[in-house]
Amino acid sequence: MQTPLLTTKQASQILGVSIAFLERDRWAGARVPFVKIGSRADRYRHSDLLAYIESCLCQSTSQY
Repeated sequence: MQTPLLTTKQASQILGVSIAFLERDRWAGARVPFVKIGSRADRYRHSDLLAYIESCLCQSTSQY
């Protein structure tokens, strides 16, 4: 069974970021993966959001 796709608002709540952050991210090159449905609907898979969170894991503030 497929998991339901999340709206930008739902994804922003899971990530703890603003809706505007996700909108800018899609415009600038999409670090957070999303699914384009038709010409207007942008949706997110929960598994992709969890993978993005894991990819942002840091061990130190001087890591970069």
